[in-house]
Amino acid sequence: MATWDDPRPVNFGLLTFNTLFRGDSRARIRVLAGILEESPYDVVCLQEVVSPVNLATLRRAMPSYPHIAHGPSVPLVRGGLVTLSRRPIVRRHFHTYRFTGRPRAEGLLRKGALLTRIAFGDRHVTIANTHLTANRDNDWDLANPYTRIEAGELARLAELLAHPRLTDPLVVAGDLNVPRSSPVLRDFRAATGLVDVLDGGPATTFRPTPKLSLEPIDQILAAPPLTATTSLVFKDEIRLPDGRATYLSDHYGIAAAFSA
Repeated sequence: MATWDDPRPVNFGLLTFNTLFRGDSRARIRVLAGILEESPYDVVCLQEVVSPVNLATLRRAMPSYPHIAHGPSVPLVRGGLVTLSRRPIVRRHFHTYRFTGRPRAEGLLRKGALLTRIAFGDRHVTIANTHLTANRDNDWDLANPYTRIEAGELARLAELLAHPRLTDPLVVAGDLNVPRSSPVLRDFRAATGLVDVLDGGPATTFRPTPKLSLEPIDQILAAPPLTATTSLVFKDEIRLPDGRATYLSDHYGIAAAFSA
C-alpha cells in the first residue's frame, strides 16, 4: 500500500452517501443533485444509484462534476456505484465481487468495488467506492452467513488494493454494511494498513427507526498520512419537487475534508 510521501500539501473534500434505491428515488436524486451542485465536495461516492434514469439525472443536473465513473449501466447500474469528481478521473475500473451464499434479489445488482484514480494537480489518489452485501440478520458474529460473505468481499477488496500497479495513496469509502467495531473490518484494516478517519466514532450512519438502530455501517478509510475531519450530513428533511417532506435516504452521508 502506498502512502503520501510528497511534502507539498494536498486538500480535497469527499462525500460518501447511500442514496436508497426504493421509494421516490427519482425525485430524491433530483434534490440531491441540486444540493451537491452547490456543495464544496471535490469527489462524491454514491451507492444505490441503481436506475440508469437516475444516473442520467445526475449527469444533467451536476455540470460542475464533469468527471464521472461507473460500471455498465444497462439494464441496471452495476453495483449501484457512481463516483463523481470535479477533478480529472484518469483511470477507472469496476470489479464485481463473486456472488456467494443463498440466492437473493441483491444479486441482481452485482455488487463490487469501483476504483477511480483522481488527479489533484500532478499527484493522484485512488478512491475505492464500494457497497458490500447487506447483513439481513444484523448479526456480525463470524459464524453468521452474511458476515462470512462480507468478510470474503473485504478480503477480495484487500487483494485489489494490494495490486502492484496501485501506487497511489488510497481511500475506501462507501456502505460497507459492517460496523466499525466488527472483527472483519478490523482484519481488513490490518491487511491494508488503512485507517478509520472517523476514529471509531459510534454515531449511527443508518437513520434510526422505532424498530431498528444500527451501529455505523458506512465507512471512510484512508492510507496514512492522509487524514480527515468528518461530519454526518443529510440528517434533516428535504422537500421534494411536489412539496412533500421526506428524507434524502435511510442513511446519512459522511463528509470528509482530507489533507496530507
